[in-house]
Amino acid sequence: MERTIFHCDLNNFYASVECLHHPEYRNIPIAVGGDVEKRHGIILAKNMLAKKAGVTTGEALWQAKLKCPDLTLVKPNFSQYLRFSGLVRKIYAEYSDRIESFGIDEVWIDVTEIVGRYASPRALADEIRNRIREEVGITASIGVSFNKVFAKLGSDYKKPDATTVITRENMKEIVFPLPVEDLLYVGRKTTVKMHQLGIYTIGDCARYDVAILRRKFGKWGEYIWTFANGLENSPVLKEGREPMVKSVGNSTTAPRDLKNLDDVRIVCYVLSESVAARLREAGLRCMTVAVSIRDNDLEGCVRQMKLPCPSDLSDEIAKAAMTLFQANVDFQKPLRSIGVKAADLCVGEVPLQLSIFEDQEKREENLALEKTIDGIRRRFGAQSIQRLRMLEDTLLSGFNPKQEHVIFPESYFKG
Repeated sequence: MERTIFHCDLNNFYASVECLHHPEYRNIPIAVGGDVEKRHGIILAKNMLAKKAGVTTGEALWQAKLKCPDLTLVKPNFSQYLRFSGLVRKIYAEYSDRIESFGIDEVWIDVTEIVGRYASPRALADEIRNRIREEVGITASIGVSFNKVFAKLGSDYKKPDATTVITRENMKEIVFPLPVEDLLYVGRKTTVKMHQLGIYTIGDCARYDVAILRRKFGKWGEYIWTFANGLENSPVLKEGREPMVKSVGNSTTAPRDLKNLDDVRIVCYVLSESVAARLREAGLRCMTVAVSIRDNDLEGCVRQMKLPCPSDLSDEIAKAAMTLFQANVDFQKPLRSIGVKAADLCVGEVPLQLSIFEDQEKREENLALEKTIDGIRRRFGAQSIQRLRMLEDTLLSGFNPKQEHVIFPESYFKG
């Protein structure tokens, strides 16, 4: 039986929630972003009026203001966004138990088992969209297809509040003319390399010699070719088999430029302690640590590495992050912002395969210590107990990323 996969994307999610709670925002351009005075100046989401003015997700607030001088900036309210995400997810759960999150604002749903009860897959998707609009007050776009990659292309194809169906019969007509960067996980640098090969559209990629792509990009080149040809067949994970949040991370724009590894190390440990504490609160561990880097020209990159075993310890996360910073930063340009993210999450209670190369007793002692520190900070404040390293530069260490943490909508990573 041919699978029917939905990809549901909540339109302009953060901005939509703000407009729902503040009617005065509905007819003016608004964007949800950070605090200019603290240099947390990044657009997280924008409404349609701001989008029409050229405002893009991920750009600096000052850049957005140049494009749209009358732009109203709204500070994010993450607890509200999580609440609305949960309300929408309850609607999804009435149709399937195979719901896989892709960030706070997007999910895949496998509706293969129930789609036959409806006149068409489009009819089912339209019902879900209508319920989200009428019961929650925000809108969603839904892509319908036979695999996850094409379903996601469908949800991006027409917005807002639309359904797009991509079948084996119309895939070349709809998908092949799209820019290659629209494919899942094809980022800026991969796009540049694709263009160098003369690949500008998904169709170009689908028709390209897969052997050449494999030589150019390694195994990932074959994955991209598979995506372009509609051959991706990964399952939608069952409800409860994966965490709703796919990663836990913090980033910060420093109060001054970071000019050397000592500067980076101070901020890195503040961020890593926050990430580890949030993992423990959620009962999660991570298998991958990633860092994001932006210099003072706003050029940047993301790098990641696997851990030897799942972890929620700040020392292990920080050491992995510093390994990545050391390998990827030469300080020809000072850094303006950095981030630390824990990914490949697993539930903390899951039994672990112990390593003979790790001192498990020492790890348990460190975990007990960090949990004690969590309790002290909850009672007396984030600055009540600190590493000595933080006192080397209190300007760099004097922030609380756990309290001011940023939950990025998935759209943030597309820009």
